[in-house]
Amino acid sequence: MTTGTGGPVASFSVWDYVVFVGTLLGAVGIGLFQAIRGRKNTSSGEFLLGGRQMTAVPVAMSLTASFMSGITVIGTPAEAYRFGAGYWIFAISYAIMSTITAEIFVPLFYRLGITSTYEYLEMRFNKLIRVIGTSMYIIQTVLYTGMVIYAPALALNQITGMNLWGVLVATGGVCILYCTLGGLKAVIWTDVFQMVIMLAGFVAVIARGAVIQGGLGTIWDDCYKGGRLNAFDFDPDPLKRHTFWTIVVGGSVMWVSIYSINQSQVQRYISCKTLTQAKLSLYGNIIGLWLTVSLAVFSGLTMYSIYKDCDPFTNGDVGAVDQLLPYLVMDILAAYPGVPGLFVSAAYSGTLSTVSSSINALVAVTVEDFIRPACKNLTEKQVSWINMGLSVFFGVLCIGMAAIASLMGSILQAALSIFGMISGPLLGLYLLGMFWRTANSTGGLTGLIVGLVITLWVGIGAQIYPPSADKINPLPISVAGCNRTQDLNYTTLAPWTSAVTLTPLPDDRPALADSWYSLSYVYFCLLGTLVTVIVGLVVSAITGGCKQENLRSDLFVRRSDLFCAGCGKDSEASDPEINEKAGSELKKGSNNAGFKDSQLNIVDKDVEKVTKM
Repeated sequence: MTTGTGGPVASFSVWDYVVFVGTLLGAVGIGLFQAIRGRKNTSSGEFLLGGRQMTAVPVAMSLTASFMSGITVIGTPAEAYRFGAGYWIFAISYAIMSTITAEIFVPLFYRLGITSTYEYLEMRFNKLIRVIGTSMYIIQTVLYTGMVIYAPALALNQITGMNLWGVLVATGGVCILYCTLGGLKAVIWTDVFQMVIMLAGFVAVIARGAVIQGGLGTIWDDCYKGGRLNAFDFDPDPLKRHTFWTIVVGGSVMWVSIYSINQSQVQRYISCKTLTQAKLSLYGNIIGLWLTVSLAVFSGLTMYSIYKDCDPFTNGDVGAVDQLLPYLVMDILAAYPGVPGLFVSAAYSGTLSTVSSSINALVAVTVEDFIRPACKNLTEKQVSWINMGLSVFFGVLCIGMAAIASLMGSILQAALSIFGMISGPLLGLYLLGMFWRTANSTGGLTGLIVGLVITLWVGIGAQIYPPSADKINPLPISVAGCNRTQDLNYTTLAPWTSAVTLTPLPDDRPALADSWYSLSYVYFCLLGTLVTVIVGLVVSAITGGCKQENLRSDLFVRRSDLFCAGCGKDSEASDPEINEKAGSELKKGSNNAGFKDSQLNIVDKDVEKVTKM
C-alpha cells in the first residue's frame, strides 16, 4: 500500500519479536541484578525505599516514567492528531506541579520520615481517616493499573497480531518478578531503562515521518494549515474541554494531586538520601516530562501530516483511536525489521513502569497502614517475606483486573475517570491538615466525603450525558485521499474521546447536562479540592476547631521549608517540640536528611527538658 492512503498494514516480523522480548528480558535482568546486589540487606526499608540512598537523576527519570503509562504513550499522539497541539500546554502544569510538590510537600514528608503517605493522615487527624485514605488509594490504583495493562495490549494486539492474553500475562509476570526480587531499587532503575526506550520509540516515529514527508518543516506547515497549531485558547469558559486556563489551572492541581500525595510518586522522592536530592529529582522530572510530552505531541502532529487526507479511523482501518499510533508505526516502519518492535517496546515500557510502580506502592501502604499496626512484633525477615508475597498478590490482582477490563468495556472508562476524581478530595484533605491548625478530624472527614460525593456526581453525570461537540472542539478530518472508503457509521466515532458523540444529542437531556455535567474533566480535581477544604473548615469551626496544644508543629508546612537553601536543617533545629518518630530514627542512625546526626544533640536536650519537667 501507499503510506497515508488507507488499507491494511504489515504485521510483526521475527526481528520485531526479538527486540520486544529483549526489552522484557532487560527489565528482568535489572531486577535480578538489584536482588543479587542487595542480598545482604533484606530490610523493609531497603525493599520499599531503597534504603533511602537513591540520588536525584535516576529518581527523576523514574518519576517521569512511572506515570508515562502505555496509555500515555499511545494516547497522547492520538490526542494531538485529533485535537491539535493544545495538549502541550500541560508542560506549564508540569513545572507548576513540580515546584509546589518540591517546596511544600517534600520537606514535610521527608521531615516526618514516613513510608506510607497516609501515615500523615493519622498523625494529623486520626486512624479512621488514615484507613479510609489508604483504602481509597488501593481501590483506585488496582482499577487504574488493570486498565493500564489492558488498553495498550488490546490496541497493539489488533494492529500487530500479538496474542492479547499472552502479552497480558507476560506484562504482569515480568513486573511481579523484578518487583519481588529487587524492590524499589529495581523499579527505579528499570524505569530509567524503560524511559530511554520510550523516548527512542517517539524519535523513530518522528524521524521516519520527517523523511517520508520531506522534512520537519513540511509536517509543521501541514499542521498549521490543518489548524493543529492553535494551542492557546484563552476562553475562560470552564465547560470547554481544553483551554489555556483549564489546562494550566485545573491541570496543575490535577498533577499536584498525583505527584504530591500519590504513594507511587511520593515513595520515589522520599527514597533519596538527602532532602536536596529529593527536591532536585522533582525539578529534574520537569525536564523529563517536557521532553516526553513534546515528543509525544510531535509524534501526533507527524501522524496528522501523513494522514491528513485519509483518516484511518474514519476509513475503518482501525477500530479505535488508541490504535492510530500502532497503525502508523506498522505503516511507515515495517520496512525496517526490529524498529516496530522498538515502538511496541516503548509502549510496553510505559506499561511496565506504571504497573511496577503501582505494585511497589500498594505493598508499601498495605504493610505500613494495615499489617505493621496490627502485628507490631514482626521481625525484619518476616516483613521481608510479607513484602515479596504482597508483590505477587497485587501483581496477580492487577492482571485479574485487566481480564475484567476486557469484559466491562465502557464501564472501565468510568472507573478511569473515578480514579482522577478521588485525587481532588484527598488533596483537599492534606491541604486542610497542612495549612490550617484549626481543622479537626470531624471537619476533615466531612470535607472528604462531601468533596467525593460532589466530584462523583459531576463525573458520573458527564459519562451518562456527554457534553456537546462544541465543548469538545474536535478538529476536521478527511478521507478524500483514501484508496477505499467504507460506509461510515458515525456512531462509531465516539472513541475519539470518552465523552464525544457525533450523533445528535437526545432531546430529553436534563438542564444540568449542558452546564454542570459539561464541566471540563480537568477541573474535577480542583472542584474536589476546594469543596473538601471549604467544608472541612466550616465543619471544624462549628465543632469547636482543633486544640492547639495537641498539635505537633512538624505536621504543618513551615515558612523555612519554602525554597530553603539549608533544606530543612534550620527549621528542624528551631522546632521546640519533640518528634518521637524522628527521635527513634536518629537512634537508628537513619540516612534520611530529616534526621541528620548533627541534630541529635537538639533532640537529646529536648528529651532532658521533658524529663526534668
